Amino acid sequence: MADTTPKPSTKTKVEPALHRVMGPWLLLLFIVGDILGTGIYALTGEVAKEVGGVVWLPFLVAFVIALLTAFSYLELVTKYPRAAGAALYAHKAFGVHFITFIVAFAVMSSGITSAATASRAFAANLATVAGFDQAGGPTVMLIALGFMALVAIVNYRGVAQSLKMNVVLTTVELTGLLIIIVIGFWAIGTGQGDVSRVLTFDTGPDRGLFWSVIAATTLAFFAMVGFEDSVNMAEECKDPSRIFPKVLLSGLAITGVIYVLVSISAITLVPAAELGEGETPLLKVVAAGAPAFPLWIFGIITMFAVANSALINMLMASRLLYGMSREQVLPPWLGRVHHERRTPYVAIGFTTLLAFGLIGFVGAVPALGGTTALLLLGVFTVVNIAVLVLRRDKVEHAHFTTPTLLPIMGALACAFLVGPWTGRDSVQYVVAGVLLAIGVGLWGLTVLVNRSGAAAATQR
Repeated sequence: MADTTPKPSTKTKVEPALHRVMGPWLLLLFIVGDILGTGIYALTGEVAKEVGGVVWLPFLVAFVIALLTAFSYLELVTKYPRAAGAALYAHKAFGVHFITFIVAFAVMSSGITSAATASRAFAANLATVAGFDQAGGPTVMLIALGFMALVAIVNYRGVAQSLKMNVVLTTVELTGLLIIIVIGFWAIGTGQGDVSRVLTFDTGPDRGLFWSVIAATTLAFFAMVGFEDSVNMAEECKDPSRIFPKVLLSGLAITGVIYVLVSISAITLVPAAELGEGETPLLKVVAAGAPAFPLWIFGIITMFAVANSALINMLMASRLLYGMSREQVLPPWLGRVHHERRTPYVAIGFTTLLAFGLIGFVGAVPALGGTTALLLLGVFTVVNIAVLVLRRDKVEHAHFTTPTLLPIMGALACAFLVGPWTGRDSVQYVVAGVLLAIGVGLWGLTVLVNRSGAAAATQR
């Protein structure tokens, strides 16, 4: 019987290489801009609810775990400098098409949950600035759905994010966080706020310090994701095997320092209990530390930052779905392209419907952001294992080699944070499971279609 398992198609046409335009500075801005965004703007308060004043600690732990995985990505991207990322590494390491598909679909799903998180954060900030009903009411949900529809329209029209635009958006995101840092440390210098909160644990009666920090880290990790997207720019970088290690590690270090400083500033000015109320924690910090500062300006900065996150993630998710269809691992109708716009309109519609469902039925930022982190922690576990398996695959050019202990630690840490013992909300497993079940269902449908096609070809 013919093998009807969906597998990448072979192409005989030679495509032109991508234009290598990214030097170290543009790559650094891309990495920093991709990491910064919704996580720190929306989830600082939720992290504070778990641990109290030491809100900076889970962000620091998340940074260390992300750093371990980044070393694995560095070895793989310098060894295989191609724009495919985790799916490519999984396929090379294990050679099982279903594993490759699950990794790719998990990455796509993480993009949708991340965009849904961003749309909720956008709606909450707009509601606060405009004085609408907030607190998770129907107005916020309607704004979030409308915003996601707008993202779909922009996606459908074929708007591409240029490097120059990325520089502008990164500057906006950085400006917002620097405002928080300046306000916080100005308050510390002038004797305002309460610096002693920075070392205060408040873990609640039912959990100890360790498990509270772990639970908070599963949320804080959402703020550190994004660095993995940079490997998809490898074919557009000048000398990626040489510049990637220094630039990626520098980008992670910059964002890690910013997150810790933002957390310290926030908890100094706003008590943990108050910081954890609602979905606009950093707006409260501005209001407390600089009452004269126009709150609407910071609200717009926040909305600008999370809007960019939503658009980038939905662009990625729809194109990844389109690509899997074109490679015959998903039904062919998902690969249809609009004749005039030249955009994958069916994939855009499908991913937007999934985002609508997440916003409508899940809604809360912690659940959506936590699901994004859950999916990517699973992917990172596979990547950390893949780098060890691929040590047997030798390449001719020189590349970065991470110390063997780091991917082992990275795999164990990421796998540990996936488990239910972390205190992760069970809804995150449900959401991730439903999304992956949809993917498996589409995979099974494709298998049946391919088998039918193979059987018809044999009969002819």
